Amino acid sequence: MRFDFALAVLAVLVSWSLAGRLIWQWGPGLRKRSVKCPLLKKRATVLAEQREAGFVGSYAGLETVDISQCSLLKAPAITCGKKCLQHL
Repeated sequence: MRFDFALAVLAVLVSWSLAGRLIWQWGPGLRKRSVKCPLLKKRATVLAEQREAGFVGSYAGLETVDISQCSLLKAPAITCGKKCLQHL
């Protein structure tokens, strides 16, 4: 009986650890994303800020609200109007 209990506790701990890791890795915050630039028609890597979508009363996933860096632009400041936000 003790082995069954220890196995159940271990399974719960592994499940919680896995869930925490997945939330940390793909949850809200700054994440590198790959997009296709609609203006230059090239692939770009952007640093996107993701937050919880703003639908009242339900969890609707994540939405990208801002872009901090773009691999196609040499300057650190984004001056392109951020049209690729629609494609994330």
